[in-house]
Amino acid sequence: MDIIAHRRVGQAHVFVVQGDLAAQPVVAIVNAANENLAHAGGVAAGIVGAGGRVIQEESDHWVREHGPVERGQAAVTTGGALQASHVIHVVGPRYRNGQDNEGMLRDATIAALEAATSIDARSVAFPAISAGIFGYPPAEATRVMASAVVGWLAEHTGVVEEVRLVGFDAGTARHFARGLEIMEEMA
Repeated sequence: MDIIAHRRVGQAHVFVVQGDLAAQPVVAIVNAANENLAHAGGVAAGIVGAGGRVIQEESDHWVREHGPVERGQAAVTTGGALQASHVIHVVGPRYRNGQDNEGMLRDATIAALEAATSIDARSVAFPAISAGIFGYPPAEATRVMASAVVGWLAEHTGVVEEVRLVGFDAGTARHFARGLEIMEEMA
């Protein structure tokens, strides 16, 4: 696991990390899920593979109780065998021309941070939501997410102490680092 970039926002630290999301030493990890929390592919399948079937079982229970996860909503399950005690499931946009992709991705990112506060998770790790099978261009998705994280942390001081933006590969980690750098330039 390599730390690629770091930025302090108030009392919080934002790290860009290259590595395995499921192995991050945080209280909660964020899952880039689909509306029905069917964790069959991508990041979601990796999380269930590392954390165990209990994550899928709790997700199925959540959907039976609440219905599909909607825009700006998060579902929380335990982390099973993961180092993280919780998984926060959010649904990013399936990238399409003519829709508010940025607003939808921002809403998913903020929903995850809000969910982290609801479970008193002082540290949380994010993947590049929607940048895989949902087709969001990685450079743009990571910029939107970095912006949302920095903005939210600036407004909510003392709540979440550490956010990790995790790129599984070097390219995604570099995109997150550039997104964080853009936010630094704008400050």
